[in-house]
Amino acid sequence: MRAVRVHGWGEPPRLEDLPEPTAAPGRTIVRMRAATVGHIDRTVWSGAFLRHPPLPYVPGVEAAGEVVASSRFAAGERVWLRGAGLGTVRDGTWRELIDAPDAAIGLLPPQVSMALGSAFFSPCTSAWVALHDVGRLQQGERVLVNGASGAVGSIAVQLARDAGAEVRAFCVDAGAAARLPQDVEAVFADELEVDADLLIDTVGGDTLPRALRGVVPGGRAVLVGYAGGTNVQLDLPELLQRDIALLPLNMFRREAVGRAAAPALLERLAQGRLRLAVQEFPLADAARAMEWIAQRGHHGRAVLTS
Repeated sequence: MRAVRVHGWGEPPRLEDLPEPTAAPGRTIVRMRAATVGHIDRTVWSGAFLRHPPLPYVPGVEAAGEVVASSRFAAGERVWLRGAGLGTVRDGTWRELIDAPDAAIGLLPPQVSMALGSAFFSPCTSAWVALHDVGRLQQGERVLVNGASGAVGSIAVQLARDAGAEVRAFCVDAGAAARLPQDVEAVFADELEVDADLLIDTVGGDTLPRALRGVVPGGRAVLVGYAGGTNVQLDLPELLQRDIALLPLNMFRREAVGRAAAPALLERLAQGRLRLAVQEFPLADAARAMEWIAQRGHHGRAVLTS
């Protein structure tokens, strides 16, 4: 069985041959067809994550494939995988045969491709939870999305519109605006109006303070990601006077909410009501996929295929 393994924090991953896993009670063997490469995988790989598997380890927190052996699922069933420590405390999904706890597995509708089934959970459930569980979005509210051209941001735009919100995208430059879908209105820092009830920020870094200036006093800002930088300098007197609630999104704590929303989100994807771009790489090109997602302005989610 081929698998990608990391032998040292920050070292390039290697494609290796490993023994095939054997079935055990409470666990399912899945033949991987697609496995996502995400920012959380890069963070674990760097050694900076709060939890991590013992070295050497197989990265990957998400995947999709077909059941090979299980006491819970029928052989051949199409499934998606996420959670239960995959890729964070134990070996993950970047391998041809995945040994996963039953709790990490959900059924994948036939209308959803393996690549999309692998990639959907993190951006779709994060956007859903950010809007509805953390941000408490109400119909008719105005939503500003920072990072609307990215995976989570683009889904947040679509879900907020479906919920009856007025949505705009905060952009730092014309290049970011050019990557938006044609029907999404871009606003820049120098033309930002203070009219958003809710900010969904997937970028962080020095763009966050600028995006916050578009939120009304008493509004909310949900902090989803930090692709633009992990450090932020805020003017605390300004923040206190404007009374904006900064609400961090922790999907490990809210994974149960995300899993509950997953079937309905998959149905929307199957119907074409939600769209998510994916970029496929062969399993042997895991290192290149990790570099690709680190490039600013990349479009879609990276997926390894076997």
